[in-house]
Amino acid sequence: MNDQTDTDIAYFVPDDCDLGAFRALIDQTLDRALVPRASDVLHNIPVYDMGALRPSLDDLRARRDLMAEWARVLMSGSGAVVLQGAYADTSVLDHATLAYEQIIAEEKLSDGGGADHFAAAGSNDRIWNSLQKLCEAAPEVFLRYFANPSIAAMCEAWLGPNYQMTAQINLVYPGGAAQQAHRDYHLGFQTAEVSTDYPAHVHDLSPALTLQGAVAHCDMPIESGPTKLLPFSQAYRAGYAAWRRPDFRALFEERYVQVPLSKGDAIFFNPALFHAAGANTSADIHRMANLLQVSSAFGRAMESVDRQKMCGLLFPHAMKARQDGSLTQAELTAAIAASAEGYSFPTNLDLDPPKGGLAPESQHAFFIRALSEGLSEQAFVEGLARMAGNQRA
Repeated sequence: MNDQTDTDIAYFVPDDCDLGAFRALIDQTLDRALVPRASDVLHNIPVYDMGALRPSLDDLRARRDLMAEWARVLMSGSGAVVLQGAYADTSVLDHATLAYEQIIAEEKLSDGGGADHFAAAGSNDRIWNSLQKLCEAAPEVFLRYFANPSIAAMCEAWLGPNYQMTAQINLVYPGGAAQQAHRDYHLGFQTAEVSTDYPAHVHDLSPALTLQGAVAHCDMPIESGPTKLLPFSQAYRAGYAAWRRPDFRALFEERYVQVPLSKGDAIFFNPALFHAAGANTSADIHRMANLLQVSSAFGRAMESVDRQKMCGLLFPHAMKARQDGSLTQAELTAAIAASAEGYSFPTNLDLDPPKGGLAPESQHAFFIRALSEGLSEQAFVEGLARMAGNQRA
């Protein structure tokens, strides 16, 4: 990247991203010595036989040794891990699948089905917040579904204890197209312009706040489109700036790998790994996965603040200051940043789906837009209330 060393860079800009450096990273081969407990390595992705390893989770030392191995793979290895047989008894998946299918049918009747981040309408069905919805529809099934020490150990391996689980069902029908390569939450859900505003060290830290995973609810041979992965791509520091570039996406399409999954398997990966759902080219496989997005316990503010009330109180004064020029735009923006919620999540994605991007409009963005569009105080307060209502689960 220009004449700077990698550690000198303060901000990552898409135009400065170095495809050659990226290629050098993905040219690596996973060192088998890094994964001594893996039963196999497929296309640089280690596979762990949980039927054999599950007893070791009951021993603290053995559990931590295994978790440390997983964390090394996610951080500095190939970036993804398969837990083969994460569910010893897959009957609970069958019960959960029936519950999810009923939820999908009910949501289609009520609102036509939920919007999706990537997929074209009709090619898949998405259940936002499948975690809570399964708990409400079938609490006993939920209890047995998440009573899974293998998944718990993987979450703790990357995030430590006290993590926060969320989940979304994705059901992709035959003919469903593949996604384009991307990185995920947090920075992956920002626009390219917004992501460049975050300093380089935040790009380094963002992946450590989230773990991506998927539980296979059916057998997923390659023709069904299991997740396309680019091993080692999580190690490219500027990846959140680079993943939308056509040349990076083209290289992804040349080099991605896929690992077939069986019902009851789970795959986990660093959210910075370049990845994409594959195309379902099968004739009859309805590919259902429960996408797990697990968050660090530490992503929270110290105090509870009623930002909706604060914004309502500030708006007429901010509008007056904008109109009479007593505050510059930069000064107004600073004041709004101290009062309004600047992040779109967490939210209720059924009521507050992503529109025109990967994330809904934040309170901060709405405040700025309301000023620029000259909204009335009443319209602004009503908008805040509507936004708050949509965000409540």
